[in-house]
Formats: sequence, C-alpha cells, structure tokens
Amino acid sequence: MTISGWSEARGGSPGRGAAVPAGAERGRDGRTVRRGGLLRRTAAAAARMARPDGHGRGPLVAFGALAAADLIAVARGPRGWERAAKPLLMPALAAHVLRRRPDGKTPAPAPLIAGLACATAGDTALLFDEHEPAFLLGMAAFLGTQVGYTTGYARLGAFRAIRERPLPALGCLAAWAAANAVISPGLERKLRLPVAGYSLALMTMGAAGLGVGGKVGAGAVAFVGSDLLIGLQAAGRKVPGQELMIMAGYLAGQYLITTGWLERREERERSLPG
Repeated sequence: MTISGWSEARGGSPGRGAAVPAGAERGRDGRTVRRGGLLRRTAAAAARMARPDGHGRGPLVAFGALAAADLIAVARGPRGWERAAKPLLMPALAAHVLRRRPDGKTPAPAPLIAGLACATAGDTALLFDEHEPAFLLGMAAFLGTQVGYTTGYARLGAFRAIRERPLPALGCLAAWAAANAVISPGLERKLRLPVAGYSLALMTMGAAGLGVGGKVGAGAVAFVGSDLLIGLQAAGRKVPGQELMIMAGYLAGQYLITTGWLERREERERSLPG
C-alpha cells in the first residue's frame, strides 16, 4: 500500500490528486469540507418543525417537557445553566402553531408568531435581568409581544366585544393605575416611565384578551399576573415562591393564549360560508 493510500485508509487527508465530492471543497489542510452542510441541516430541521400535520402534538409535548424542566430549575435557583430550557419554550409553541395548520398553503397567524418570537428574545434577556440593560431589553422585547397579541385579538373581534361590555377593560385600566401607584415608588427614577409604558401595553393586551374571552382571556389574565409579580420584584417587594409563581403564570398564560387563539381562529374559519 502506498503512503497516500495508507493515510486515506486511516481516515486521513486524501492525496492531492484525490477527487473532491460534489458540493464540497478542499480546506487549507487538504481535508474535504462540505459547503453549507450546517446551513442545510439547520434549514431541514426548521422545515420539519414547520411542516403541517393538522394537530402539532409533538411540539406541544416538547413544550410541556421544557416547561417542567424550567420550573424545576426555577425551584432550585432563578438563574444559571439549569435555565437553558427557557429560550426554547416559545419556539416550541411557535412550532405547534405552524404544525397545526391543515396544509402548507394555510398561513399561520402572523401576530401570534411575532409575539412568540419577541417573547423568545425577552425570555433570553431576562435570564440576565440582574443587570439593568438586560432588564430593559427584555421589557422592550415583551412590549413587542403585547403589541402583537393585541393586534391579533383585534382581528378576533376583541374591541367589538369591549364596546359591548366595557367594564372589564375599565377594570384593567384601574388595575394599571393601582399597580403603578404601588410599584413606581420602589423603582429607580429612570425606570418609572419605561415600566409605566410597558404596563399600559400589558393591561391593554389583558383587556383585549378578556374581550376575546375563553382560553385566550384566561391566558391573558395569567400573563398579566406574572408580569405584575415581576414589577413588584423590581420594586423590591418580594413574596415567598415569587420566581416560581412568575414562571408558572407566564407558562400557563402563553399556553392558553396560543391554544385558545388557534381554536378561536379555527372556529371562525369553519363558520365562514363555503
């Protein structure tokens, strides 16, 4: 056996005259390197996650497992490597939304997908919320979630329902004023305006969610409650088990909003003529 043949048999670099497979190139060290292999695998995995199957149970099971892992991690400590599942939670729900479509031609609700994408950014930032820039970045990302959800609720008829029954929306406005009266004095002065603005968007989302009603309304209330606990925490007001209650409320809220939104959308589509 020649030296070059022995090298190839041992898994080493091919000789200079060896053929390079299609779709590959030779690196500086003489080894064959696949072009775009990682990108292709990533694209294929994303396509599998988004492929409609009519129910999306797989991603929902993944969300449940990730949620359980994250709640266990929260019980042990609010931060650290054990919280690695947190940034994967909302992508799992987004995959459920995409998979639940009956076919590839049916569009997913864009405001819901946008809201979950913003929530993913917010979840990641708030893993480091002991640092003020991360807290503000997380709040800005979740502002995008509230705007996206409120836009989607409007398409589901939320504001028409609010005009007919304005009392819940007025209650949300009163709750916003009361919450800021409690939280604001404990915040740094430069945080008061951003928190007031974000909490107004949050309460608007909550009021619109109540206008939709059902699981969406229940999820919106859970989301609002979770964020109010974060506000109390930021203002130095802590209660036992606060971190666990924050995450449990958030997870329940996002699950109920997502599944309720899809159910309501499917009901509306079935009611359309033809």
